[in-house]
Amino acid sequence: MFDLKNGLKAVRVISPVAIGTTGTGQVGKIVDRKGYIGPVLFAVEYGTVTATTAVYTTIVKEGDVTGTMTSVADVDLIGTEAGAGVGATGTRVSGTSKNCVKTIGYKGGKRYCNITVKSTTTATTPIAATAFLDPASKPAA
Repeated sequence: MFDLKNGLKAVRVISPVAIGTTGTGQVGKIVDRKGYIGPVLFAVEYGTVTATTAVYTTIVKEGDVTGTMTSVADVDLIGTEAGAGVGATGTRVSGTSKNCVKTIGYKGGKRYCNITVKSTTTATTPIAATAFLDPASKPAA
């Protein structure tokens, strides 16, 4: 049986922080996939979003070296960048458009990847992101 707790490595990519300035957002730490197999799962945690017009978008990037990261092709994503974000809505609903966790996976072949979260408004909404990696050798259950 696969031991999920000890079988995955969690890496903090964006420490809990306010999303910040319009269009800038928060750039996640680069994840090094060396020694890991399979896709990387990014979990993006959103706190209380108050502005109904605010849109939070995610961008996943990849690279063979850390200095030349480029946007990932949709075919190398599990899910969509839009689906990992939070859209504008007339009323914010906890668990869907505020106080929620959205996920996106990266299955491309590059060694490095990361995620950026941006907002269409300057906001104090807290966000955070964690990457989950699958080690090449797994501990027994």
